[in-house]
Amino acid sequence: MTCRPPSGSPRSTMTVEQAAASHAHLTELAAAEGLEYHLDRTRGGNTFDAHRVIALAAEHGLGEAAMERIMRGYFTESEAVGDHETLVRLVADAGVDPEAARAVLSGDAYADAVRADELLGARMGIRGVPFFVLDRRYGVSGAQPAELLVQALDTAWAAAQPDAA
Repeated sequence: MTCRPPSGSPRSTMTVEQAAASHAHLTELAAAEGLEYHLDRTRGGNTFDAHRVIALAAEHGLGEAAMERIMRGYFTESEAVGDHETLVRLVADAGVDPEAARAVLSGDAYADAVRADELLGARMGIRGVPFFVLDRRYGVSGAQPAELLVQALDTAWAAAQPDAA
């Protein structure tokens, strides 16, 4: 059996066995960093609205907390992050006013900003997540060991500080 991504996705086709192996590998990487992932129980869904409520949270200094809470909900607690009431509850846990989150989700607030981020990512060649952009010049694709991310950060920092060498 073969798993196929949604129509229009640039990802390649993956067998069920390959997907299971990938999930096991990612779960091991997460555990090595002290994270608990249950990828076999995740509930897929469109994350566009999650990005919109994270943008709301960021305006109140709660962006990182909201993102962490949504990610824990998805990867660890098997929350359906495409569901509006689930998103409201998760960002409220991070300190976001639930009524403000509902207002965002009932309209188009932050949609243009999220679409602009998507367009920028596409122009940069980003085809999947996670993808880390460093100083708008360097990219690291996929779940990578912490050591590789530190090396990439060091490279980006050194390039941004040419007089420090």
